[in-house]
This record gives sequence, C-alpha cells and structure tokens, in this order.
Amino acid sequence: MDIQHLTSIAIKAALAAGEIIRKYKNDDVIVQQKEGGNTYASQVVTKVDLACEDIILKHLKPTCTKFDIALLSEETQDDGSRFKKDYFWCIDPMDGTLAFINKIPGFSVAIALVAKDGTPHIGVVYDPSTSNLYSATKGKGAFKNGQPWKITANNNYLTYVTDKKLADTPKQSKIQGILKAKTNTLGFSAYKEMAGAGAVLNAILVAEHAPALFLKLPKKEKGGGSIWDYAATACMFNELGLEATDFYGKSLELNRKDGSFMNTVGVYYSS
Repeated sequence: MDIQHLTSIAIKAALAAGEIIRKYKNDDVIVQQKEGGNTYASQVVTKVDLACEDIILKHLKPTCTKFDIALLSEETQDDGSRFKKDYFWCIDPMDGTLAFINKIPGFSVAIALVAKDGTPHIGVVYDPSTSNLYSATKGKGAFKNGQPWKITANNNYLTYVTDKKLADTPKQSKIQGILKAKTNTLGFSAYKEMAGAGAVLNAILVAEHAPALFLKLPKKEKGGGSIWDYAATACMFNELGLEATDFYGKSLELNRKDGSFMNTVGVYYSS
C-alpha cells in the first residue's frame, strides 16, 4: 500500500470538499438536527456537510476496494469495519459547522488514515477560508501548502485556543488554573484567548500560534469531540514533534471501541 499515493488522494478529496464549502459559505443554509453529543455544535448538520461527505467518499471509496480499507465518517453510521480491517479512513467532511452557519472562519475539512491500533498514518486538513492546505504522512513530515511546515514560538504570551469563550465554558475555574500554571511555567505574565473555531482548526491554530494550547476536560456526558475531530491533526502534531494527547498525557485513542466520543479522557494539544 503506497501511503504517499493515498495522501495525494486524500488531498484531492479535501480540496474538492473545500470547493463545495466555498460555493455555499455566503448562503443561508437550512440547519438540521442529528444525534450527537450534549452540545448544540455536535447536533447540527447541513446539506453542505452531506455534499462534502459525498464528494470525499467518491475519491476514497475506490481505495477502500483496492486496499481493503474501512471507513469512519461523521455523517454516516459507524459500521464497525474499522475494528476488523488494518486501516480506516477517518473523515470529518466539514468540521466547525456552527462557525459555517454563523458565517465566521473556523470550519475545515479533515481526512485521516488510521491503523487498527489507533496510530494515524495520514492527516489532511483544508481551510476554505484561507485556502491553506495542511498535510502529514507518518515518518515523512508535515507540510503547509506543499512546503515543510515549520513551527516558530515567537510570542511572549500563551495562546489559549478554544471553541467556546472561557467565560461560557463549564469548569472555567479549573481551566483558568491550568492556563495560569502553564503561563507561569513558560515565564510569561499573561495568556490570550482565541475562540470560535471547530476542533480541527483549533489544533491548527495551536501549531500556528505557539506557544499555545487547546484542551477538552474529561466529562461524563457524551462529547469532547470525536475521533474524526482529532485524527488528522494528531498525525500532524506527531510529525511536528508537538503534544497531542488525551487530558492525562496518554496517546489519543483514535480507534475507540466504546464509541467515537472523547469525553471520558478529554484531549490536550500543546505547542
């Protein structure tokens, strides 16, 4: 199986989905409800999400037949094949649907190839708002717009990247404690908040605005993002030598048998 060739196919699929998003990004699209986590953001879907999934699957399904690869995609029922085959495509056709609905940047396309043991081997993210394309292949490095992606930490403050503003986040005092401790460890006097994007671009922003962090606290309720929210960026962070773990510092479980949600272990991305 040619991983580099599969990376190229994933890139083409992500770009095709990005074109669909750009076509509709200024339209008022109808919002539908779906089964999700305990947040509104995880329960909304539009015809754009579904159209993106359709075009991505047209690119990827031939590889599933040729290389016996399973599929896991946000808008399609999980058939469990990811537990049986050696690899599976992990797809978020449009992450950040809420940002898309509100016509603000923060939405993206994410495609990953994950091994049965949960190791990400390919990660592709396309941001239609900036036309930035990010990709990584295990052992081959991470790239931004086709060039080696270099991370620089020039800020003299910590950036806290989040979907919800801290003021609107449950357990904000605990998060504030984590941010203050991290800020002190870095020898800084302050942190700045960057809010509003979906989980995929939040991870990208962590890399782009180093030193930065993005986290999800463990909780009992369903949510905390899903496997498809983190698989692509986990591959990138691995290649960049950055931290992408669960909240406890353990490797992200990207082929969870108890469902796709990450709520029980949380997530922690840091640059």
